[in-house]
Amino acid sequence: MRRILLFFTCLGLTITFFGFGLDPINASAKPTYQIDKTIPSGAALYDNWFAYLGQNPPPGDHPIWSKQTTNTRSGSDTWRCVTCHGWDYLGEDGAYGRGSNYTGFPNIYNAVEKLDEQSIIQILSGANDPDHDFSEYLKEQQLKDLANFLKNGLILDSEYIDPVTFEVLGGDFEQGKLSYDDVCASCHGMDGTSISFRFEGQDASLGTLADLDPWRYLHKTRFGTPGTEMPIGYSLGWTPAHGRDVLLYSQSMPSGLEPAENELTMAGETGTDAELVGGPAQNTFTGILTVFGALATSLGFAIIIGAVLIALILLIVWVLRGQSNQ
Repeated sequence: MRRILLFFTCLGLTITFFGFGLDPINASAKPTYQIDKTIPSGAALYDNWFAYLGQNPPPGDHPIWSKQTTNTRSGSDTWRCVTCHGWDYLGEDGAYGRGSNYTGFPNIYNAVEKLDEQSIIQILSGANDPDHDFSEYLKEQQLKDLANFLKNGLILDSEYIDPVTFEVLGGDFEQGKLSYDDVCASCHGMDGTSISFRFEGQDASLGTLADLDPWRYLHKTRFGTPGTEMPIGYSLGWTPAHGRDVLLYSQSMPSGLEPAENELTMAGETGTDAELVGGPAQNTFTGILTVFGALATSLGFAIIIGAVLIALILLIVWVLRGQSNQ
């Protein structure tokens, strides 16, 4: 009799304690991996280094801009890495290989495969071309962050995006909805229309960006927008697939614009990035609340399991004692 009671008691306590490690399926669950904090910094520098550093852009066009004649943009846009090499990092081989964005500047995704980070820093400092010297504007650590992003942070998404329709190929729509609702909806709204920004000369929403420039959407979702408190998917533990899932879900949102011969442009970039804010944890306090909420969900689930098991044990003890008294 005592052995039976001891067995069930130990079993209940064991499951109760280990139950605290159980995590029910919820929208906050994210995959974990080793996060390199310099990757988002490098990605922001690639996007818009002067906005990220809180500086005014240098006057005029970048010196290297005169080496191309097809892209008619001028001024601050010419100083951004993305203007030459694209949001897909493929330069002349990618989405910017045609139309008004075409410059003929190279595919850096392929180029960095043959280089180490020190070689990339040298290129950024004008070793190969004096007109490509950013060392006057970026400090040593910033050059290292940018080189690290180019070497270790680039993600090739083109094989997952239809080149004609720009729709995500494959992906998990429901997971995208969970991630969007969890991180993005509090600022952008459930349908992505709560915050508008300029795109193609018109007011646009997340659905517009997801439909017309999915690579830009992915870069912003993963690495944020310079000069804002937008949550960074990479720092939240999102994998590349997570970003594409959120993109897939966002492509179901209202767009208001239709692709014009799938011509990607940089229109609306200058001076509008600061409007792309979003996400629930914009300060330490809300971040702490989010953490406690997740812990409460997990612990509550474990406590319920433990309580049920203990109740079963007590019921068995009561039945056995009743039989022994007869």
